Amino acid sequence: MSPLRLLAVFPHPDDEALGLGPTLAKYAAEGVATYLVCATRGERGWPGDPAQNPGLEALGRLREAELQAAARVLGLREVALLDYVDGDVGQAEPARIIAQLVAQVRRVRPHVVITFAPDGAYGHPDHIALSQFTTAALVCAADASYGDPQAPHRVSKFFYMVDARPMVEYLQQEFGFDIRMTIDGAEWNWVAWEDWAVTTRLDTADHRHTVVEAIRCHRSQLPSLGAMPDWPEAIQRRVWGHGTFYRAYSLASGGRRVETDLFEGLR
Repeated sequence: MSPLRLLAVFPHPDDEALGLGPTLAKYAAEGVATYLVCATRGERGWPGDPAQNPGLEALGRLREAELQAAARVLGLREVALLDYVDGDVGQAEPARIIAQLVAQVRRVRPHVVITFAPDGAYGHPDHIALSQFTTAALVCAADASYGDPQAPHRVSKFFYMVDARPMVEYLQQEFGFDIRMTIDGAEWNWVAWEDWAVTTRLDTADHRHTVVEAIRCHRSQLPSLGAMPDWPEAIQRRVWGHGTFYRAYSLASGGRRVETDLFEGLR
């Protein structure tokens, strides 16, 4: 039997470590074939002194190298990069980016796909756009009439990566850690999903140290993370000791019972 396959679709380098790191490390360690599609190279993500910014092209090369290093730590089989610029995913021509994602889905043939929820976690336009494009690509990938020459592939389970309210409030109240963006003049806040809306919870405590190692690979981003890579063991266990998801659809499971495995119903 071929191994189970998981495909994560994210817009930026470091999304895979900061967001999904515990889950990717867990499944890679279990022998699941884990893959990542990253839409950009994070070219606009310079958190340091603006005078020291190396520019879009050089920063993109740097962050791509950091991403590859983090992927090795997490045990990913492959990282595929698309050719969009950080911040511009929402302006992508829909037919083009959907076709690119369909090609990746049909090539990798994953059982499970994960991306950001439609709220983008905190309203990030790239996160929101890629969530929408990924959803459309899964429909097209299963459609035999869609123009891509590769054989159709129907993904069995599709998940949104979400942050549950207890964890969000813990970081906000105890450590003052928060995520906010100003979009079109309005402030968008970190979205906390209610516990009852979480469909899937994973135990990832054994992989929290791997996540810290992967985060440290993103050296250019460390100035924006504060004490995060050095959080005490108790905080690491609280934050990276579990993964929370919303099951957008499944061909293999359902109901109100909370799953403890993204591949439930497929093993």
